[in-house]
Amino acid sequence: MSDHATEAATGTFIAHRNLLFTVAYEMLGSAADAEDVLQETWLRWVRVDLETVRDQRAYLVRITTRQSLNRLRTMSRRKETYVGPWLPEPLITAPDVAENLELAESMSTAMMLLLETLSPTERAVFVLREVFDVGYDEIAAAVGKSPVAVRQIAHRARRHIGARRPRSVVSVSETRAALASFQRALETRDLQGLFDVLAPQVVVVSDGGGIKQAALRPIVGAEKVVRFLAGGLGKTDATITLGPTTVNGSPGLLFRLDDEIDGVMTARVEDGRVTGLYYVRNPEKLTRVASETPLTLR
Repeated sequence: MSDHATEAATGTFIAHRNLLFTVAYEMLGSAADAEDVLQETWLRWVRVDLETVRDQRAYLVRITTRQSLNRLRTMSRRKETYVGPWLPEPLITAPDVAENLELAESMSTAMMLLLETLSPTERAVFVLREVFDVGYDEIAAAVGKSPVAVRQIAHRARRHIGARRPRSVVSVSETRAALASFQRALETRDLQGLFDVLAPQVVVVSDGGGIKQAALRPIVGAEKVVRFLAGGLGKTDATITLGPTTVNGSPGLLFRLDDEIDGVMTARVEDGRVTGLYYVRNPEKLTRVASETPLTLR
C-alpha cells in the first residue's frame, strides 16, 4: 500500500475508531479485549484496496464484528476458569453517553450481563441491529449468515432479552438519586438508611477475579447485603472515600481506600430503590479507570 493509501486508510479508521471500539466492547464486555480487536481490525484494514470498498464504515464494522466473534470464543474458555462472578470491565464515560438513553441502557452493567446469556452470533446481531441500527444485509455479511437467517436470529435475541430486561428505562436522575442515598448511608454507617434505599430482594455481585477479596456468589436479600456491606467496612482500617462518577453511560460510584482506587460500583434501580449492585474490584479491570479520561463512545 502506498503512503497516500495508508494515510487515507488511517484517517478513515481514526474517524470511526470510537464506533468500532463500542461495537467490540458491547460484544465482549472487556475494554482490553476490545482494544485487541481494534488492533486486529487495523492490521486487516490497511491491507484492503480502498477503491474496491463501497461503504468504508460498514466494511470496518464487518471486520470488527468478525474479530469480536473470534475473541468471544476465546473469552468463553477463560470465563470457565474465572474465580467468582464475572462482571464487565467498567468504563468511565463522558456525559454525552448518558444523554443517549438507548446507548446508555445497552452499555449498563445489567444489560451487559443479559447479553452474556446470548450465543455469540445472537449477541453480535442484537448489538448491531438494536444498538447501532445496522441493516440486515450488512449484519449478514458480518456474521456469515443469510439476511433471512439474521432476521430470525434478531427476533429470537430480542424476545430473549425482552423477557428478562426491566419493563421501563430508569432515568439518569432517578439512578443518581438512589445512589446518592446509598452513598450517604454507607458513609455515615446508617444501617436503616441502607435498608430504606435497598429493595427487599436486592442482589450484590462482586468481581475480584481471584486477586482481590470478593463474594464468590451473588448475595441476595437486603438483610444479607447490609450485613455484607457493614462487615466489609469493619474489616479495614483504611480511609474509605466514595465519589460519584459516570460508568458505562450510567451513574456509578468510585471507591478509594487511602486514595487508591479499590473498585467501581454500578446499580440497577427500580421504583426508586436499588435492586442490583455490581462491584468490580479486580485490578486488571480497573487500569482504564485509573489512567484514562472519560470516554466518548460515538
